[in-house]
Amino acid sequence: MYHQMFDIYIFGDIIMAQMVKTNEKIGQLIYQVRQQRGLTQADFARKLGTSQSAVNRMENGKQNMSLETIARISDVLKKPLITVSGQATNLRVKGGHKLSGTVETKTAKNSAVALLCASLLNKGTTRLLRVPQIEEVYRIIEVLESLGVRVRWYGGSNLEIKPPEKLKITDINESAAKRTRSVIMLAGVLMHEFKEFKIPYAGGCKLGKRSIQAHMYALEDFGLNTSVKTARYHMKVSRSAGPAKTVLYEMGETPTENALFAAARMPGTSTIRLASSNYNIHDVCHFLKKLGVKVSGIGTSDLVIEGKANIRKNVSYSIGEDPIDAMFFLTAGVVTNSKLTVARCPIDFLEVELLKLEKMGLKIKRSKQYLSENNHTKLSDVTIFPHNGLLVALEDKIHPLPYPGLLPDNLSFFVPIASVAEGTTLIHDWMYENRAIYFTEMSKLGSNVELVDAHRVYIHGKTKFTPGDVTCPPALRPAAILLIGMLAAKGTSTLRNVYSINRGYEKIASRLNDLGADIEIMHEL
Repeated sequence: MYHQMFDIYIFGDIIMAQMVKTNEKIGQLIYQVRQQRGLTQADFARKLGTSQSAVNRMENGKQNMSLETIARISDVLKKPLITVSGQATNLRVKGGHKLSGTVETKTAKNSAVALLCASLLNKGTTRLLRVPQIEEVYRIIEVLESLGVRVRWYGGSNLEIKPPEKLKITDINESAAKRTRSVIMLAGVLMHEFKEFKIPYAGGCKLGKRSIQAHMYALEDFGLNTSVKTARYHMKVSRSAGPAKTVLYEMGETPTENALFAAARMPGTSTIRLASSNYNIHDVCHFLKKLGVKVSGIGTSDLVIEGKANIRKNVSYSIGEDPIDAMFFLTAGVVTNSKLTVARCPIDFLEVELLKLEKMGLKIKRSKQYLSENNHTKLSDVTIFPHNGLLVALEDKIHPLPYPGLLPDNLSFFVPIASVAEGTTLIHDWMYENRAIYFTEMSKLGSNVELVDAHRVYIHGKTKFTPGDVTCPPALRPAAILLIGMLAAKGTSTLRNVYSINRGYEKIASRLNDLGADIEIMHEL
């Protein structure tokens, strides 16, 4: 809604633009987003670290602003105000430092984007609490706003979502939609609002061929037929639409969520077999129960849903913690041979990962379990201790499985972990045909990665990481492990174009710096 594109030139440190009255336009955007966020000028000035008079000058177009200032304003408002043509965000990492202290696990990206889509099932007001402030969330919000949904941040990290009586499907923000794969989850929601509609092709990580067949087959059972034309999915609801018994074509998380959304507003009993039971599915099911939809079988592969034709409730839901975020920091601690505590780990979804680390020789201590704010995610504080180079490679291959197996998104982290272990590890990523290829980027930092085929790599340890200048691959987790390798490499490394990482990790540089890392954020034109 407020994301604008300018062609920008730099003279000294001041932005000069071709567009007439650019400062006034940027000032109007700042004013509009500040109002949307419910901030007074004084509140905004305090968060920005400036005076109220300076904010007033900005909003009236009487203040020249540097790129750094605009980036800081965007961070405070949690909304990118402009996109600078050709600009990329890079990280300069001075590695070789041990980490120490405690880091708190953020809430789950995959849950947040699913719940943002699910909020459209509700004609009342939905409040999502503790929402991760990441690019993937921003993209879905931009899509929702383009449909006429009122979205407002409040209390720092909470979102209030109010859909209109009639969504404006023809106004969908295609640019934002194409930058996230999560947009496909709107299909199971919009079928309750329209007899026919179009959704742009889903984007997201480039992980080889990722078809939507599982979505199409499941939604067909509920009466939604899909055809693919001119870079869009054309969706049409048949007259026979209603509750269904469906067996998922594959045990995928987003197909499960789409089927849940389809069933949620269809009166009668629906069943979903071969459903994913991962952490984000738990969040979606518990949110649907808040809406008055009966869901049984949570945590199993068989879900039974009693749908409701109309939902109009004012509800609040607190998102569960992210096992992938927790695993990132656990891995950073292992690779830098550090003592580190990762608090609020969603322990049910890290059991296999922690077991493998223990069998490799890592000493781990867990706190007593406690519940997250949503009263269903089980948490534990996990402390790992220095291994001093004594980790040993596992004899068996490491591979992902649907929950309760090793989480697919956590597989990538075993690449840098295996790199610091004695021996050879086979990592088999059978789910995606391109991700294993991205693992070879770690060789640019000194890791000994042998590509067997599109799904398998051998990691030959031990690695002494070396600094490098590397561009992030277009996939979130393979990009994240490059940053971890740079933390361990003595010397200065540069990780370029970190949008892939920002899609899934909130304030990753500052959180690592709080633990003793030395990372500088740079903007490249």
